[in-house]
Amino acid sequence: MYPQLSISTLLNSGDLAQSLTALLSGDRYRVTQFSSENELFDFIELEKQQIDCLILQASSNLNSLVEQLQRRAILLPAVVLKSETATRSHESEQLETLNPTESILPAPNTAQIHQTSLSCTYHIATVEVSITEVDRMVQLIHQAIVQFLKLSPTHHTPSLQPASDLVAELTSQNSLMLQQRRLTEKLKERLGYLSVYYKREHKNFLRYLPPDEKQKFLKKLKSNYSNIVLIYFSGEEQLNQKIDDFVNMAFFADVSVSQIVEVHMELIDEFSKQLKLEGRSDDILLDYRLTLIDTIAHLCEMYRRSIPRDF
Repeated sequence: MYPQLSISTLLNSGDLAQSLTALLSGDRYRVTQFSSENELFDFIELEKQQIDCLILQASSNLNSLVEQLQRRAILLPAVVLKSETATRSHESEQLETLNPTESILPAPNTAQIHQTSLSCTYHIATVEVSITEVDRMVQLIHQAIVQFLKLSPTHHTPSLQPASDLVAELTSQNSLMLQQRRLTEKLKERLGYLSVYYKREHKNFLRYLPPDEKQKFLKKLKSNYSNIVLIYFSGEEQLNQKIDDFVNMAFFADVSVSQIVEVHMELIDEFSKQLKLEGRSDDILLDYRLTLIDTIAHLCEMYRRSIPRDF
């Protein structure tokens, strides 16, 4: 059983609340829903050390809640659901401010719009999306946590205090660092291997790398695997560490099992050609199927224990 993430919501729509309850049902989430700003704020004051993410629906009353949280230096991962009309309206305002040269540029894709055009009223790591994307809530929660953990203490939120109010700013920065440390430790303690998932960067995935970087990565991956093969039956103590290093490299680049098999086959084929040139039998290479099985087993276990089952 996966340990639970604690989610608190403030939603105006009953249908939306029901949808979220269905989406986050199961043993991975503990959802506490509120329809009143005061009830949510009181709960946050008491339970902020236990809340892993806020889900808020944009409304005319949301700003007052955000201002209270900012004034009291309460910073938490957050997802804000905005109406589709409001999202389009904001994007139209952004386009109207462009000069003629800018207006002929290609329009950004949806992902870029979400990152750059929606206003961040709570802190800059807030994930703000259209309410139509509620079906992606599991991914959005994970994104909010990732961005929050990367939030810089010196650049996190629009200041509501005068620039000269150093005490207020330092209090806010300290609160952020404490929350980040608390959440990081909580993920490690409660989620174990699952916390590793939050450290992965999609931009570093093998399939997203430019061709030259991809070839460089595969060359390094093959070299590391070759080192494992060469000492696999030697009994060296370094073997387990080399396998772990190889698996970590593959995991953070989201390398598939089929690609690992391909690396193995290419390497064994090279060894076979070399043995034949030396006039020796390549039958011994069959034993290295154990190397492949062992490595894949480690990699599969890493994926099994690390990636949320919701994905």
